[in-house]
Amino acid sequence: MNAIVATDRNWGIGKNNDLLVHLPGDLKYYKKKTLGKCVIFGQRTLESLPGSKPLPKRNHIVLSDDPTYTVEPREGFACDVVHSKEEVLELAARYEAAAEAAGEDPSEAVFICGGASIYELFFDDCDAFYVTRIDEVFDADRFFPNLEEKGFIVTWESDEQTDEATGIRYTFRKYERAGV
Repeated sequence: MNAIVATDRNWGIGKNNDLLVHLPGDLKYYKKKTLGKCVIFGQRTLESLPGSKPLPKRNHIVLSDDPTYTVEPREGFACDVVHSKEEVLELAARYEAAAEAAGEDPSEAVFICGGASIYELFFDDCDAFYVTRIDEVFDADRFFPNLEEKGFIVTWESDEQTDEATGIRYTFRKYERAGV
């Protein structure tokens, strides 16, 4: 499994259940990485999406502690609401197996997409972390673990990008566990 996240220099990821900054280039990268894949959200993060609806052209797994919570799926794609980590892992394994059966890379089939408590819950289950590192510090109230302090290594990094509207600089990085 993978995680995908945008962080500032202090590993901040959000404030008041919203992104720290909206960078069109980051959103385009996120779409490219997750389109046609399975994405895993917590209920509050899903509700922070436009219209509180699942993203188009992706299968969703939503972890909720509300036994009555339901989500209307997008046409042609599943949206499963589950209530335990075990249920998430079981469904994720099915998506990975389906990707492998279709001749696709199963390690790229599932992405943990937040929020902070969901990243924390599945941190040890992820082998790769796709991180947009924003070269700014924001007033964040939610943080991602510092992968560099935890011994992860950067196995790929893009050229530096600059957002035209704000001048904010950022890079896309793939972190993996040392020895993977």
